[in-house]
Amino acid sequence: MTSPDEQKLIQLSLEGHLDSFNRLVEIHQDAVFSVALRMVRNHAIAEDLTQDAFISAFSNLRSYRGGIFKAWLMRIVRNATYDHLRRTKRRPETSIDQNIVSFSDTLESGERSPHEWAQSGELGEIISHCMGELSADQRMAVVLVDIEGYQYDEAAESMGVSIGTVKSRLNRARARLRDCLQAHPEHLPDSMRLGNREDQVTRANDV
Repeated sequence: MTSPDEQKLIQLSLEGHLDSFNRLVEIHQDAVFSVALRMVRNHAIAEDLTQDAFISAFSNLRSYRGGIFKAWLMRIVRNATYDHLRRTKRRPETSIDQNIVSFSDTLESGERSPHEWAQSGELGEIISHCMGELSADQRMAVVLVDIEGYQYDEAAESMGVSIGTVKSRLNRARARLRDCLQAHPEHLPDSMRLGNREDQVTRANDV
C-alpha cells in the first residue's frame, strides 16, 4: 500500500507544492521507465513516455482515489505504451541491451566459454523477438509479473483488470513464449531444449 510519507507527498502535491511531486517522481521514475522500456524496447521513446506519464499524472492527480499509488502510475504508463504501439503499428524496438529481457540469469553461474557467451547473446535476441510476438496485454503481464516481480494483485491494479484476467493473460503469454523459444532450439541452452527434457523424463522413468 501507499506509505504515510507518500500520502503526505501526494496531498502536498495536490496543494500545489511542486517539490513534493518532484519527490514522487524521484521515488517512482526508475520503475516507470523500466516498464516503459521493456514494453517499447527503445531507450529514447521510453524516456519520452516516462516524462509524458509523469506530466499526465501531475495534471490528473485529483483523479487518484487511493490504493497503491505506484499501480495508479503504472496504469498511466500502460495507456501511454499501448497508445504508442497502436500508433506505430510495429513490433517493439530492439535497440536496448539484450539483458533487459533475458533468461540468462536462470542459467548456472560461473565462467563461460566464448561460445556460451555468444549463445547467451543469441538467446537474448530470440527472447526479444518472442516478446514482440505477444499482444500488448500479454506483454504487460509478463513484464509486470515475470520480469518486474509484481504480485498478482499489484499487477491487476496496475493493469486495471481482475487478478483472474492477469493470470489468464500470463498463462497465454507464457505458452506463446515457450512455443516461440522451442521454435529456435539451436539457440537454447541444453536445459531449455524440449527434446532434452523429454529424454531426461524418459530416463528417469526407466530407472
